[in-house]
Amino acid sequence: MIAEIGGRPFEWGRRTYVMGIVNVTPDSFSGDGLGQDVDAAVAQGMRMVTEGADMLDVGGESTRPGHVPVSVAEEVSRTEQVLRRLARDSGVPVSIDTSKPEVAQVGVAAGAAILNDVWGLTRSPAIADLAARHGCGLVVMHNQDGTEYPGDLMDEIKRFLVVAAARAIAAGVPREKVIIDPGVGFGKTADQNWEVMRRFSELKELGHPILVGTSRKSFIGKVLDLPVTDRLEGTTATVVAAVLRGADIVRVHDVKEIVRAVRVADRMR
Repeated sequence: MIAEIGGRPFEWGRRTYVMGIVNVTPDSFSGDGLGQDVDAAVAQGMRMVTEGADMLDVGGESTRPGHVPVSVAEEVSRTEQVLRRLARDSGVPVSIDTSKPEVAQVGVAAGAAILNDVWGLTRSPAIADLAARHGCGLVVMHNQDGTEYPGDLMDEIKRFLVVAAARAIAAGVPREKVIIDPGVGFGKTADQNWEVMRRFSELKELGHPILVGTSRKSFIGKVLDLPVTDRLEGTTATVVAAVLRGADIVRVHDVKEIVRAVRVADRMR
């Protein structure tokens, strides 16, 4: 299955692609938020491309627990120029990480080729229409308020993703451009995150490319008893496990090191 995104072909299943995270927020959980320093954010994105990133993901609103929501205007002011410059100069597809259709619209106008919705179209179904109209890739992530599940955890996650993907396809997004994400770290306890990782291969049943983001997250920190800035080895272990279980895209902060690990994991797979 091949998808053309941002003028580049992505052959799902041939190898794992690496998405570099560019946080233009002052309060990122990972400690890498660049605020509104456009030049620093662009430089970071360009460095990630030289280190092997296949795509970049620009986010202007923190999604960490307890984050303070920002307005559409604030999110646009943080992301628009960074997106525009990276889309023009990086040579790779650039994603806008947002659940607000107004922000996504500005992102597309600035050159975003992927829309990354951490609420899986449940809050803003219009994002699917926008992706369809502009030929964008669309990431739909599992998320919920709270960590209670009425049934089996993975069954609930898969059910959510099936509905989200069907909504995207009904809006006109080609199946090969609908990317599913189980939402590690969102609406889940640490133990539930580990269960998702153990059972990751079950997501292949859904027939969509799969993105996963484990980078520096707290469920890793709890195992290692290490701060967010010292979780590279733990992140690498989860990334390799995900690749061996069928991940198509890994979303990470530490591109150089993860690219090397992914190449080895792909060879094993």
